[in-house]
Amino acid sequence: MNLAVLQPEIQQFINDHLKDDPAKLLLKHKEVSGVAFTEIITQIQAKARCEKKLPTWFSAENIYYPNKLNIEQTSSEPTANYKATLLEGNSLIDLTGGFGVDCYSFSKKFSQVTHCEISEELSKIVTHNYKKLKVANIQTVAEDGIAYLQQTSQIYDCIYVDPSRRNDVKGKVFLLEDCLPDVVTLQELLAKHAKTILIKTSPLLDITNGLRALKNVKEIHVVAVQNEVKELLWLIDTNHETQTVVIKTVNLTHTKTESFNFLLEEEKHQQIQYGLPKKYLYEPNAAIMKAGGFLSIAKAFQLEKLHPHSHLYTSDVLIDFPGRRFEIQKIVPFNKKIFKKEVHISKANITTRNFPVSVASIRKKLTIADGGTDFLFATTLSSENKALFHCLKI
Repeated sequence: MNLAVLQPEIQQFINDHLKDDPAKLLLKHKEVSGVAFTEIITQIQAKARCEKKLPTWFSAENIYYPNKLNIEQTSSEPTANYKATLLEGNSLIDLTGGFGVDCYSFSKKFSQVTHCEISEELSKIVTHNYKKLKVANIQTVAEDGIAYLQQTSQIYDCIYVDPSRRNDVKGKVFLLEDCLPDVVTLQELLAKHAKTILIKTSPLLDITNGLRALKNVKEIHVVAVQNEVKELLWLIDTNHETQTVVIKTVNLTHTKTESFNFLLEEEKHQQIQYGLPKKYLYEPNAAIMKAGGFLSIAKAFQLEKLHPHSHLYTSDVLIDFPGRRFEIQKIVPFNKKIFKKEVHISKANITTRNFPVSVASIRKKLTIADGGTDFLFATTLSSENKALFHCLKI
């Protein structure tokens, strides 16, 4: 950590060049006020990524930034603030503190927060930034969080841990055992030090596999931001012994928060109606889709599902819904001649649900450009017929 970066003239230079091309800047400058320009570029690139993701840090003066990878891996402020609503008590320890965004949010709810970070350099940066943010109730520890927990006799109200991928395991599904720290193996240790444990994992983690590996899971939170799933949160209560797990989905948008909860056990046994398309079409948000609440959402909102595997819903009366809503203009078979005769558009946003043809192939076949205000859904109906829905978004 080079404190010379915090000189007023360098801070002004950073702020003046946040929108500039780093490669071009590197060609023009070797140093600024005695500081190597490679260090300044690191600050520019990291801070630029914080403007929307971490506005509190971005707006504060004399914040020191780590490399851009640390910024990319950290929680956003909206997701950190959401996590803080799930926990309560006097003391919390974050075993994998990172850039300290989650701890900052937790510090607003807890009297005492401990931030553990194995990187001494990053821990120094976080300590400095907390002072600039005027946070006084976070203790920073430059040590491996698990080692620290093994050495202490302190009991916390809550433990928070964000395991990282151990290696570049490819594919859409990975196991908790593929992460560090290995929270599956360490469950007994965690339970000795807190009744409540919150584990953050990548949205790539398979929920069923996670439930097999973890004990005493009370709730699973599927968190999306602007309809992109960012993280899964596993809330563990060491006193929770039943098999009832509540799935809580949330989609945080600029204008509202979409929430939908269901019981995992009930999802398997829901009795719903399947039917032909009506006036309105509904597509659940990404958090619900990830959570797999396909029957529960239909039951809760009294909607008919188009097909067991299409995950699109319909009704004659428009309702509020945690996802996208459309008014159906026309339904035609997947046939170019019929489409051109019945649907008079040259541009559309295309989505496929349970359909054997890709979006790119549909565009080519129908000669439809991307974009505009029209929407096309290519899907399979309960009759097994393939169909195209021309819709307008509500």
